[in-house]
Amino acid sequence: MKVIHIPCLEDNYSYLVIDEKTKQGAVVDPVEPEKVVGVAKENGVDLKLVLTTHHHWDHAGGNEKIKELVPGIKVYGGSVDNVKGHTKGHISYYLTGKEEEDPAVFTGDTLVGASLRVLTEVGLIIYQTGFVAGCGKFFEGTAEQMYQSLCVTLASLPKPTRVYCGHEFRCLKSFTSSLWPRDQNPLHEYTVKNLQFAQTVEPDNAKISQKLSWAQQQRQSGLPTIPSTIQEELESNPFMRADLPEVQERVGCKSPVEALREIRQRKDNWRG
Repeated sequence: MKVIHIPCLEDNYSYLVIDEKTKQGAVVDPVEPEKVVGVAKENGVDLKLVLTTHHHWDHAGGNEKIKELVPGIKVYGGSVDNVKGHTKGHISYYLTGKEEEDPAVFTGDTLVGASLRVLTEVGLIIYQTGFVAGCGKFFEGTAEQMYQSLCVTLASLPKPTRVYCGHEFRCLKSFTSSLWPRDQNPLHEYTVKNLQFAQTVEPDNAKISQKLSWAQQQRQSGLPTIPSTIQEELESNPFMRADLPEVQERVGCKSPVEALREIRQRKDNWRG
């Protein structure tokens, strides 16, 4: 299983997932369908599926157009509410490849959820979604739902699972040329900012400090911070650590859901 990052809009990613044996592929959130189809052609990939994480226009806005560009392509997601917290109808996709390969989860803007169904064409299990070291805002969901998605479902995935979220900083050397001309590369720092905020919750957490230093080095080198892993998120993401007593104590709460709600409110008001 090969995954190609495709930068879209100002700070989004679409992902082209390729079965290297059959050269068939799926695309996650093809918001710029012409660009996605072009990358697929460059890599000799036969696009079969669209995997939509949620209905926001910057994720689902290209679905109708890609159906025109690729007749017969199947579109999944966008209206099925199998995982909750960020929006209604938010889905994450858990993919497995060869036995020796680490699995991957594509989380859109939340970070995960509950099993929906298996797509037998390419061996996908659908889950729910996020950002590296963070989570999406509770636009149409609740702290209780987000806790179930992050700390129960997502946290139960194998620790080496690669996490591909929907947004991160841009200005990446590897994504210049035809995908993203250098003079059009804005700079967004979701990962760095999330880790800086995480330090305000757990200032003594060495894993957060280490990952922040690494993320800043990646930024300076023009390299992506995606994918993360489930293990790394459990070590450095305060939203996924809300069930730990020491984190609850740090934010003055007595339950995981209360702590997650408090951390989200602090993040919403943080201007770091």
